Order: sequence, then structure tokens, then C-alpha cells
Amino acid sequence: MSNQLTLLTGSNCHLCDQAKAMLNPLVIEKDWELVEVSIHGNKDLEEGYAIRIPVVVFPDGSEKGWPFTAAQIRRQLKSKK
Repeated sequence: MSNQLTLLTGSNCHLCDQAKAMLNPLVIEKDWELVEVSIHGNKDLEEGYAIRIPVVVFPDGSEKGWPFTAAQIRRQLKSKK
């Protein structure tokens, strides 16, 4: 399992900006990588996530949609070890 979190985002999404700002210190602390993926321009992602972003996708494919806290993400990462 890779040490990568994916953040599904969109343009002009202030919640996505908040999520990224919250996740950045966590991934630095855990020595993980945060990869942002814009749903715009991808029909499948737009259909599935347009009203759900921001969404964190964990390496095992599980997801956590907004709202979430750094503590919730940290707990979910621990449970996936």
C-alpha cells in the first residue's frame, strides 16, 4: 500500500482549499504524499463527485467526504495499517 492520499477537488472550491490546508500538515507529519485530482474535465469523476468534493481517497480505495477533520483522517490512516 502506498503512502499517498488523494484529494478530489474542483476549481473555485473553498471547501477544497480548506481541506488541503488541513491535510498538508498531516501528510508532512506522517511522511505521506497528498495528490490533488481535479474532477473537472473527467465526466466520470464529475458525475460521481460534483456535489461531494472535497473527498479524500485512501490507498485502499476507501473514501472520506467533507466534512472531515485531521483527527478523523489520522484515525482512518491508523486503522488501515
